[in-house]
Amino acid sequence: MRALIYHSSILLGTIGIFFAIDACGANLHASDQPVPLASSAPLTESKAHVLIHVLMTLAAVVALGWLLGKALAYVGQPPVIGEVLAGIVLGPSLLGHLWPEAREMLLPASTAPVLSVVAQIGIILYMFLIGLELNPGMLQGRTRATFAIWQASIAAPFVLGVTLALYLYPRLSNGDVTFASFALFLGVAMSITAFPVLARILTDLKMQKTPLGTLALACASLDDAAAWCLLALVVGVAKAQVSDALLVLAGAALYLAFMLLVVRPLAHRFLGRADASLSRSDIALVFLGLLASALATEWIGLHAIFGAFLFGAVIPHDSAVARVFTEKLEDVVTVLLLPAFFAFTGMRTEISLVSGWEAWGICALIILVATLAKFGGTVVAARAVGIGWRESSALGVLMNTRGLMELIVLNVGLDLGIISPTLFAMMVLMALVTTMATTPLLHWLGVTRERSTAPVSVPA
Repeated sequence: MRALIYHSSILLGTIGIFFAIDACGANLHASDQPVPLASSAPLTESKAHVLIHVLMTLAAVVALGWLLGKALAYVGQPPVIGEVLAGIVLGPSLLGHLWPEAREMLLPASTAPVLSVVAQIGIILYMFLIGLELNPGMLQGRTRATFAIWQASIAAPFVLGVTLALYLYPRLSNGDVTFASFALFLGVAMSITAFPVLARILTDLKMQKTPLGTLALACASLDDAAAWCLLALVVGVAKAQVSDALLVLAGAALYLAFMLLVVRPLAHRFLGRADASLSRSDIALVFLGLLASALATEWIGLHAIFGAFLFGAVIPHDSAVARVFTEKLEDVVTVLLLPAFFAFTGMRTEISLVSGWEAWGICALIILVATLAKFGGTVVAARAVGIGWRESSALGVLMNTRGLMELIVLNVGLDLGIISPTLFAMMVLMALVTTMATTPLLHWLGVTRERSTAPVSVPA
């Protein structure tokens, strides 16, 4: 009963605070200047010429990302940081500023539509792989602690994010975007934890099988699942009027019920028993299911990535199907297709838009609020369930890792026009800073493999 009262209080309190803040923000007035949507210049060049530019872009971002990843590995940073920086370096923020002609040759505006399609396919396949990695078994033995920490690590950033929207909305938004959409999106963006990057960091530190590591992965997987559900709500509200948004939410609820009640049992019954020798027909069937799920969520009014993620999640993570698809797709997606997403993100990130003391002050405020909210919410909840200060602080640092998942969310917001290019650049910087701070802070806290293998006192 105490646990029920605790969780209900946090949930109802978070909802109540949001509606109170939304009521305050309803009287705010943003600039009348429209938020420019993502560039989608028409293909005026020949298909062969565009293909040459796209191939050059992919080659450049793969090579530079690999080099930067190798260099950053010496200071304990995950390779994804180098890949993200490669996209920004080749975009208008650095190459476009220092050598505009080279940037125009490498990333001309005419390639944006094609590069966008390649990037979207890469993200859809990537989210499918993330869904395959979800392991409900990580919750065994520490369910109460995991849910308490997860709920606090979502609620605290969400509340502080929508509160920060009261300050940012008049300065970085416009009248075409409702305050509710802006505040909801900012709250969701603050709540993200990068499950795959976190897993990579823990693996590099040989902590993935320690009590602290498994607890962090369990909380992060729940964080991502909850964040995608919240983002689905934001997309539904932003893409439709209030009445249409209700239809979108109803369609999403029906789709979720169908996937969990119909597709999941079928996947466990048929795919769970399959062996590693999958036929071409089996592989084609799984890909058809993936594409159908992605198409369904796109048709409902959500983003295709939700369908891809959920379809991966309903497949048993320890099945031969999950292992085969992970082995076959992981390298192609992460090494070849995701760089297209980094290049596309780099084309849209203009650090020069963050100019002047006020803009950099706002950027620092966003980083500070994001860090305090995620770190503070996690530490308070971890201490409340009996985890020591050092482990609680390390868990807070791990949950503050945002990485690639944050970039995916930010691109959705930019596509919908919810956030401006300036705020997009600020949030990209926030994602980089919070991710790059993870490994150094863990070393500073003294969280090593030897120290972390001792059992962490976590109530069941």
